Amino acid sequence: MKFLQKSLKAKTIKADVLVIFGCIGKKIKLPLGVNLPKSTLHGANLESGKIRYTDSLSGPFQQVLVLGLGKVSELNQEKLRRAAALAVKESSKHSSESVTFWIGKNFGQDPFLLGQAIAEGAVMGSYQLNLFRKSSPGLKRVTLHTDDKAKSGVSFGLAVGQGNCLARRLQDTPANKMRPRDMVREARKISKSSTNVSLKIIDEAAMKKLGMGSLLSVSAGSSEPAYLIHMIYRPKIKAKKKVCLVGKGLTFDSGGISLKPSARMHEMKYDMSGGAAVLGVFDVLASVGSDHEVHGFIPTSENLPDAKATKPGDVVKAYNGLQIEVLNTDAEGRLILADALSYAEKKIKPDSMIDLATLTGAVVVALGHELTGAMGNNDALIKELVDAGKRTSEGVWPLPILDLHKEEMRGAVGDLRNISGPATGAGSSTGGAFLSYFVNQTPWVHLDIAGSAWGASERDYQGGEKGTGVGVRLLIDYLRSI
Repeated sequence: MKFLQKSLKAKTIKADVLVIFGCIGKKIKLPLGVNLPKSTLHGANLESGKIRYTDSLSGPFQQVLVLGLGKVSELNQEKLRRAAALAVKESSKHSSESVTFWIGKNFGQDPFLLGQAIAEGAVMGSYQLNLFRKSSPGLKRVTLHTDDKAKSGVSFGLAVGQGNCLARRLQDTPANKMRPRDMVREARKISKSSTNVSLKIIDEAAMKKLGMGSLLSVSAGSSEPAYLIHMIYRPKIKAKKKVCLVGKGLTFDSGGISLKPSARMHEMKYDMSGGAAVLGVFDVLASVGSDHEVHGFIPTSENLPDAKATKPGDVVKAYNGLQIEVLNTDAEGRLILADALSYAEKKIKPDSMIDLATLTGAVVVALGHELTGAMGNNDALIKELVDAGKRTSEGVWPLPILDLHKEEMRGAVGDLRNISGPATGAGSSTGGAFLSYFVNQTPWVHLDIAGSAWGASERDYQGGEKGTGVGVRLLIDYLRSI
């Protein structure tokens, strides 16, 4: 898929479909040389999401799609994002190969934010996973014409949208094609695309020397070795802050010896969604940069049953010296995150640290598929992420970690146990409480994306049965806001 960016003054190139937005009570502006039937312009329903197709009477386009945005007073970034995605999807249904957006007005919006939202929607709405299909029909080119004030927003939105789509591609790829070694391969691709991004890989031999027994315990039953991926983005100027992002990269989770039910087990390829989000963020950073030094850690592993697999009741020693009773091998995400968090804090000494993980089914019960649960040791950092969620429509909802939750995670044999008691409930909070033992003084937030990573409602640009790439747009917005 090719995305082109042009000004309103540039000559329009031939395309199957021209997309024009309109608001209720506002005159529709057409590019020079394009004529439409008067009934189209005067009779179009311009309520939000309404579409009208017509043939072009003249100009380099076969058809014109007029898409309503509703009232100018009610317009926002999310409506623009969804409108652009809807236009792309509708064009694809008509077997179009090329689409041109003509954004002749800013509709009272900030030009940068308007350009960003439309570009994000166009890219995200065009996402398809065709790697495993014999043929891959669909759009091949999208061109966006905007005024010069929106130009930088379009460039930024294209990069963010492509980072989101990268995360979704990794999420949706079957587990036999997206193993820990494949996560490493994707990280290498990103690091080679920018001189500002570097990469370090910690393999199992190095983990053993470092004492990462918690992380190593999860891959014990798999023939695929685990890795701890460490990506580093350094700006060309002096960094304002140092931020660590830690993403759970469990490429397939069978539950291990504590085997999951077979129904929907195929969805456990999505257990690496946190790691996919971190890779998506670094894909964006490689294109548009940041004022901050950003470190991305992805512990990536498989959790499978085998003669060498960790057994319920085994005790493993974490990087920070704590001994963990593994009472349930299906609570493995916290085991790989534990070593990654404590290592990242000790090694990097960041100003803030955020982890993303498909950690608990409990968060789906609490918040459904539309929200990400947030908990940690710093209310200000949680608020910054909640605010970023509002700006990006990747909603974040605060959840508590009480001292009682922390007490519940103390072990009978070891220092900690990896699951709480059956009568405790609050599975998301106790999962976060377990992770809190592996963070000392650093401002830290745990994002539980088990609900929001896939299965969300259809939003034109994402949702349904596929991955959402959640976290990419959220974290890029957060990095720009601090």
